[in-house]
Amino acid sequence: MEREKLVEEINRLKEERNAIIMAHNYQLPEVQDIADFLGDSLELARKAVNVDADVIVFAGVDFMAETAKILNPEKTVLLPAKGATCAMANMLKPEHIIEAKEKYPTAPVVLYVNSTAECKALADVTVTSANAAEIVGKLDSDVVIFGPDKNLAHYVAKQTGKKVIPVPEYGHCYVHKKFTVEDVERAKRLYPNAKLMVHPECEPEVQERADIIVSTGGMIRHAPEWSEWVVFTEREMVYRLSRLYPNIKFHAAREDAACIGMKAITLEDVYRSLRDMKYTIEVPEETAEKAKRAIERMLEMS
Repeated sequence: MEREKLVEEINRLKEERNAIIMAHNYQLPEVQDIADFLGDSLELARKAVNVDADVIVFAGVDFMAETAKILNPEKTVLLPAKGATCAMANMLKPEHIIEAKEKYPTAPVVLYVNSTAECKALADVTVTSANAAEIVGKLDSDVVIFGPDKNLAHYVAKQTGKKVIPVPEYGHCYVHKKFTVEDVERAKRLYPNAKLMVHPECEPEVQERADIIVSTGGMIRHAPEWSEWVVFTEREMVYRLSRLYPNIKFHAAREDAACIGMKAITLEDVYRSLRDMKYTIEVPEETAEKAKRAIERMLEMS
């Protein structure tokens, strides 16, 4: 089916199903273009609290769709492609958290929303890259257990001065791990007038050379402050920024900075998801209730 017809069918099915399409900033341009709401993890979590629809089609990765389901247990939440998963979220297992709690029994468990519902159920509070430092700073403890991204843990420790215990020790995003000091040097050479916006999932040595370290939502807020940027995050963020600010120049730091999980969803998948009502996200009630407390605490604290 050609693109125009696909979009037409998606819009028809949305109306028929009373559905809304939520999409992350890293989605393919064709998917971003048909979304009712686009955002980073925090923005999407906020939006998911009071969605006026019977069906949420979540164009993102599985942990995001799970979060939407946890916040909307009575609604149908669909993930358009089974392969839309997050490698980093899958690195963290419940046993990592339990072991850390045995070593640091008084330390609160702070989990990046890039984690499974099963792990979120063991958290005191969840965070996103946009609010992690703010929330950890507000906690009444000088030591926190933090998972699964060690680079975000490093950033939070630097911002708050607290002892941040990463779980697991090796947790990372393979896309952000690609960025190197050489990429920074090349960017400065190719775009001498540009500033560097860097995601806190990047390695510490890349963060140190940034003009700003921000979440994707932060990139959107800060972009108007300068006329040209090199963007150190998933490459599709450049598309989102360029659409929002056509008079500002944006360059991807690496063209191969692509998340396989995010790219698993196509326009065709969104259409089939609405047509066949698949793939339905379910979270066991007890897990959902515990995870919801941690997510709601994040929304209250940020």
